[in-house]
Amino acid sequence: MQHYNDWDSGYSKQQSTRPQTLGYGLADSPVGQAMWILEKFWAWTDCDGHPENVLTHDELLDNVMMYWLPDAAASSARLYWESFRNFPTDKVNIPTGCSIFPKEIFRTSKRWAEKRFTKLVYFNELKKGGHFAAFEQPETYLKEVRACFRQMR
Repeated sequence: MQHYNDWDSGYSKQQSTRPQTLGYGLADSPVGQAMWILEKFWAWTDCDGHPENVLTHDELLDNVMMYWLPDAAASSARLYWESFRNFPTDKVNIPTGCSIFPKEIFRTSKRWAEKRFTKLVYFNELKKGGHFAAFEQPETYLKEVRACFRQMR
């Protein structure tokens, strides 16, 4: 968490306080939009320093284009504006599963998960993957979802 606070949290502070300012800048520059997105893949994937170690060039470009073509930089940043003001800490009382990927921004401990999720039915720590686990490790992610839901039958 200290690394995140020191080196990775600037984007969320910007988006949670001035999303429109950022949105205008990203809407004006395709290179700026690409770098805004690609830097996150560099920092938050389990890629050994290069996103193309886990995602193809086309997958990365497709992701950037999902923001660029519909001009969605500002609207996607609004999630931070709307949700970071009141972070919920209530107990979650429905069956819950947690798959903890090693390069996730914040990694939840089982001890903390058991306190927050009163019906924790599945908890697993993986060997590979990051913040975009479903994108970078789709087979592993699918196995995790299936393993979790097996516990809920």
